[in-house]
Amino acid sequence: MVNKLERYRRQIAIPGFGQAGQHKLEAAHVVVAGMGGLGTAASIYLVAAGVGHLTLIDAQRVELSNLNRQVLHWPPDVKRLKTESATEKLHVLNPSVSIDAKAEEITWKNIDELLRNADVVVDGMDNYQTRYLLNEACVRIRKPFVHGAVEGLNGQLTTIIPGDGPCLRCIIPKPPPRKTALPVLGATPGVIGCLQAIETIKLLVGIGEPLIARMLFFDGERTSFTETEVHRNPKCPICGSMASL
Repeated sequence: MVNKLERYRRQIAIPGFGQAGQHKLEAAHVVVAGMGGLGTAASIYLVAAGVGHLTLIDAQRVELSNLNRQVLHWPPDVKRLKTESATEKLHVLNPSVSIDAKAEEITWKNIDELLRNADVVVDGMDNYQTRYLLNEACVRIRKPFVHGAVEGLNGQLTTIIPGDGPCLRCIIPKPPPRKTALPVLGATPGVIGCLQAIETIKLLVGIGEPLIARMLFFDGERTSFTETEVHRNPKCPICGSMASL
């Protein structure tokens, strides 16, 4: 216990966090969907903070072109499963964290089982088809969903609490046109992934003000952040009929 207190003492010292907050993190289960740029950055800081249980989901293998941004994957990992590569590094970073690696595609058939025990779901995807699937499942089983997306030097972030604020379909009714090779500077998902980790920790500990009904935009070209209010759509096919909390 003494070693744990020393390891986490800087965050325990945050007003409102304390040892009680650390115990909440240790008891928590976070699902990180996608071990790309967003997912690897978020996972590093969730594990460093002492979140007790992570499930990492990704069916892909590491490619050389991933290495500019997917910071848990290194040159020797090329052709390895991303979940295997990430789990190995995260265990070294914090051996006390339990990590489940799920090397499988997320589909409507398996998604409820994959998310069933999660306290928070982190969006580390690179496509809206799977994001919408995650959003719908999180609304259906009432799981908080921390959305992030990037392109180039730009990124966006919002926190979705089913029944309290809009879901992803309310905010983005139609997916943007998909590009075969999305341009992205490696540090951009690092910025958004770190913010996703902060949002997740805030939800688990119960501190601060999560980005509910707000979308945060990062402009890396100008190094600026802007925020806009987002609202529930009463006609949303995903959450429109859900009662407010």
